[in-house]
Amino acid sequence: MNVIPILIAFVAVVGVIALLVAISGMKRNRSGNDKQKTRQNIIRDATKKLAQDSHNPQGLIPLGDLYYQESLWDKAFPLYDTMTNIAAAHSEIDVGLASLRLGICALKLNKLDDAFKGLNQARKLNPDGFEENFYLGQAFFRNKEYDKAIPLFKKALAINKEVTETYSYLGLSLYHFHSFRESLPYLKKALDLNPDSKELLFSMADAMNESGSGDRALKVFMHLRPDPEFGAKSCLAAGTLHAHSGQNDKAIQDFEIGLKHTNAPLDVLTNIRYRLAHAYLATSDMPKALTVLKDIQATVPGYKDVLSLISRYQELNQNSNLRVYLISGNSDFIALCRKIVAVYYGRSAYVKVTDINATAEYTDILTEVETPKWEDTVIFRFYRTTGAIGELFVRDFHARLRDQKTGRGICFTAGSYSEEARKFIEGRPIDLIEKQGLIKILNKIDTPTLSM
Repeated sequence: MNVIPILIAFVAVVGVIALLVAISGMKRNRSGNDKQKTRQNIIRDATKKLAQDSHNPQGLIPLGDLYYQESLWDKAFPLYDTMTNIAAAHSEIDVGLASLRLGICALKLNKLDDAFKGLNQARKLNPDGFEENFYLGQAFFRNKEYDKAIPLFKKALAINKEVTETYSYLGLSLYHFHSFRESLPYLKKALDLNPDSKELLFSMADAMNESGSGDRALKVFMHLRPDPEFGAKSCLAAGTLHAHSGQNDKAIQDFEIGLKHTNAPLDVLTNIRYRLAHAYLATSDMPKALTVLKDIQATVPGYKDVLSLISRYQELNQNSNLRVYLISGNSDFIALCRKIVAVYYGRSAYVKVTDINATAEYTDILTEVETPKWEDTVIFRFYRTTGAIGELFVRDFHARLRDQKTGRGICFTAGSYSEEARKFIEGRPIDLIEKQGLIKILNKIDTPTLSM
C-alpha cells in the first residue's frame, strides 16, 4: 500500500485548518481592535464636545451609553444625572431612559436618595416597564420598605417571569414583611433556581416555622448550624424549637454551637446566651446558668430580667433547700414541706401528718400537733411563689381552716404578704411566714436527697 498520497493529503488538510485558524484569529484581533478604536473614538469625540459645552447631548448620550453598557456606574452616574436635569430643554434626550439609568447607577453605587429620584420618575413615565418596577422594588427593599417593594416585584414578575432574581426579591420582601405563608412559594422557586443561597434557605425555614411547620424547619436549621453567616441564627432557632418541645439537652447543644460563631451580631449572641441559661436551669445546672447570665450582664448590662435572675439563682445555688422549695419537682417539694412541718414547733413537739392536699397554687398539710403545753390540729399551707400573697389568698386559707375545724393555720411563702393580708389575720389564728422566716427554718433542715 502506497502511504505517500495519504501523507500528502493529511499535510494539506492540516495546512488548510491552520490557515483557517490564523484567518479567524486575525478577524478576532481586527474586531477587538475595531471595538477598542470605536470606544476610544466615542470617548475622544464626547470629551471634546463636553469640553466645549458640558450640557451637549451629543457628548452626554454616547458617553453615558458606553459607560452604562460597561457597568462603569461611577462614570455613568454623573452623565445621566446631568441628562435628567437638562432633558426639558433637549428633546433628543430620552428622559425616561435617562431617569431609569440614573436610578440604576445610583442603586449600584448605594446612593438611595438618587436611586429613588431617578426610578420614581422613570416609573411615572413607564409604569408597565419591567426594569422600572424591578429596580424601584430593589430600592425600597434596600430601604427596608418591604410593603412598597412587594407590589413592584409582583408587577415585575407579571411582566417578565424569566428574570430569576425577581423571585428572590419578592420572596424575601414578603418574608421580611412577616407574610410568611405567602412568601413560601416564591422562596421555594428562588431556591430551586439558586440552590446554593443560604439566605434563601434560612428565610424559607424560618417562614415554615412561623407558618406552623416547625418539624420541617428544624431539619434545615440544624443543617445550617455550621454556616458562617446564618449559623448563629439557625442555632438560635433550632435550640428554641428543641427547648419548646422539652428537649433541653438538644437545645443546649444547639446554643453552645451557636456561641462558637463569635462574629455573629451581638443581639443574636445575647439571645442565644439568654436561652442557653434557661435551658441550663431547666436541666437544674444552676452553676452553668449563672455563668452565662453573668456573661450577659457583663456584655449587655440590664438585658431583660438577667439581673433579677442572677440575684435569684445565686441565692438558690447557695441554698439547696430553698432551691428545692422553689424549683424542684412536686415529690421533692412535698418531702421538704413535711420536714418543715416536723421542725416548726421544735423537738419537744410530736407532729402527725393526717392529710396532704397538693394543688397548682399551693400545698396543704393537715397535722395533729402535741406539745408539753398544748395539742391541736394545724394546717400548714405552702405557696411556692416569690411574689406578694394578697388578702384573697389568706381569706381562702382562713375558710379552709373553718371547713376543717382546725385550731390554727401556718402559711408559708418564698415571697411576701400584702399589707391587706397582714391586717386580715389580726385576731385570727393564722401565722404568716414570708421568705426570711422560711429561710431560717430551711437552714435547720438537712439538705435533701433529690429524686431523679
